[in-house]
Amino acid sequence: MLDPNSTLPARPVDPARFTDEEVYRRTRLPVELASTLLPDAYCSPAFFALEQDRVFSSSWVAVGCAADVDAPGRCVVVEVAGRSIIITRNRHGELRGFHNVCRHRATRLLDDDAREVGRRGRIRCPYHSWTYDSDGACLGTPLFEGSDVPAGQEPIFDTSVASGFDRADYGLLPVAVDTWGLFLFVNLAADPVPLATQLGDLSQRFADYQLGAWLPQRRTTYDVAANYKLIGENFMEYYHLPWVHPELNKVSKFSDHYRWQGPGLYTGMTTTPVSRNTDAGGWDGLRPLSTLGPVDADAGRFVWLFPGTALVVLPNHAFVLFTRPVAADRTVETAVLLSHPESLDDPAAEEGLEQLEKFWDLVNRQDLEIVERVQDGIANPAYRGGRMCFRFEEPLHRFQNMVIDKMVGVDRVPGGDEETMTRMFPDP
Repeated sequence: MLDPNSTLPARPVDPARFTDEEVYRRTRLPVELASTLLPDAYCSPAFFALEQDRVFSSSWVAVGCAADVDAPGRCVVVEVAGRSIIITRNRHGELRGFHNVCRHRATRLLDDDAREVGRRGRIRCPYHSWTYDSDGACLGTPLFEGSDVPAGQEPIFDTSVASGFDRADYGLLPVAVDTWGLFLFVNLAADPVPLATQLGDLSQRFADYQLGAWLPQRRTTYDVAANYKLIGENFMEYYHLPWVHPELNKVSKFSDHYRWQGPGLYTGMTTTPVSRNTDAGGWDGLRPLSTLGPVDADAGRFVWLFPGTALVVLPNHAFVLFTRPVAADRTVETAVLLSHPESLDDPAAEEGLEQLEKFWDLVNRQDLEIVERVQDGIANPAYRGGRMCFRFEEPLHRFQNMVIDKMVGVDRVPGGDEETMTRMFPDP
């Protein structure tokens, strides 16, 4: 939904322009010749509205952590493309997703902070007490235990005699949901492709990390005055490290960065070897996972899951950024620090988590300050787009073309590099 607090001026734009392949001609060129995505993609309310429909409504969107719905009746309420979604597990432990809308008169069923669907796994409308089970079936309208119908007045509320009404036709509206590793995903499409198609080879690349066992330890929310794509594009490159991240630059060296991406709707980089902490902090702090092979045990993996989620996996912890676009120039971002249970089996684990949380908060705030400055500049009509820096920005080019594909209606999963790891900063 459009944010009424957006500072962007409304300007008349024909939305059809944003679905025209010719508009993106310069960004479609090979990266060594390409220009950046058009500025309207970051600051036009018309582009934002169309993007919500064409990108976020048709993709598998990572919306939270699988550990948050780890038992029957547990739930989270998330937002995708401006639509509120309930994710829960039924009494058999099977994942279920529904639009957060009562089938009677569209009342919002659960609040954003709901963590249980309700007593005995029932989702009850606060307006007229229509109630649903965790498979979405309509149980009562409202004759059942807990409906609070006054004693002796049950017949007044009995809808079983209503003409042309069958409560079996009025279950909750389903939404496709799935998990991979530590993530929950939602897809609003009526007939979505399998999640595995979008993920490509990521399941193989992360096979030894046991990501399904990693648990959230810390969460922080940031309100960012910038387009979600600017957050992602900043995450995808290390061009800015020396000037924006003096502390991170000490433990994340230019020469240690490689592209790390195969087929799939994602961009990927890796750092190896993993550098030790300095006085300014770093990635140490928890015990590394003992089951990793020698390559994974000395590498950091950085993946942007299309369309809007950052995943960082190191041998001893993971860091995730979930972005929720709420306007062309505003994003709500949730940062989650996770660990494998093995890494917490240490008396110093709590101190290590505190150090990691402090370091990631520092790095993230530095990033958000710079992307807000980019947002300010990109809204200037004098700026018409820039030239890609091919040596550093191939992942951005890959991502921007994924966005273009969705906007113009191209169904494509990009391929990957021929080599497992491609050096991002080749020696002169």
